[in-house]
Amino acid sequence: MVQYHPARLDLSFAALSDATRRGVLEQLGRADASITDLAQKFHMTLTGMKKHVGVLEQAGLVTTRKVGRVRTCKLGLRRLEEETAWIERYRQLWAARFDELDKVVEELKRKEEADGPKESE
Repeated sequence: MVQYHPARLDLSFAALSDATRRGVLEQLGRADASITDLAQKFHMTLTGMKKHVGVLEQAGLVTTRKVGRVRTCKLGLRRLEEETAWIERYRQLWAARFDELDKVVEELKRKEEADGPKESE
């Protein structure tokens, strides 16, 4: 059973809530990149990209290594299992609720068909 750590989930979801950070993760999934390369790809300043990478690093989704003047980024060791399990739990909950709603709607349709068309007064 997966144990949820609210602070860790908060960091992960905050990191994933931004389109640029999701894009950075996609890019790093293809190949490691320097912060300079990422900044150019996403048309932003080095300072802006450093902040995005910092958020991803704090969540454990990215690691960086500085060699000389170049800071290289790569995907972190976290694989988002905890986050996936949390989402799946709520997906199942909502799926069950929608299944129940479908049953109610079908029952209402059957009753309406059984009663036939209403005559206007």
